[in-house]
Amino acid sequence: MSWLDDIRWTTEGLVPVIAQQAETGKVLMFAWMNKESLALTAQEGYAVYWSRSRGQLWRKGERSGHRQKVISISLDCDEDVLLLEIAQEGGIACHTGRQSCFYRRLIDGSWQAVEPVIKAPELIYHV
Repeated sequence: MSWLDDIRWTTEGLVPVIAQQAETGKVLMFAWMNKESLALTAQEGYAVYWSRSRGQLWRKGERSGHRQKVISISLDCDEDVLLLEIAQEGGIACHTGRQSCFYRRLIDGSWQAVEPVIKAPELIYHV
């Protein structure tokens, strides 16, 4: 039995993953992994996720250069959520060019951006 079998995978074979900046504790993003992406993450030392929209493996930073070096991988008490402590290369985790994907806050009944764009997406992805 493998350590991968200790995880309670969804019926789709996925597990939710929270990526947290190891140095500060700030939550940078949420994503999904399947067994292959988690095994590759552990083997390579950089975050590899499963893209549900594209139906394929997604190496974080493969296009932007903003890779996530994995410091540690933790499993929660229910064995159904992973926490990656990472070092975010380039300081940008979000495809919008911000440090975190959680850049909007509910203020007075509306979602307002509370984090600045560090680098414009068109400069990151060369769209």
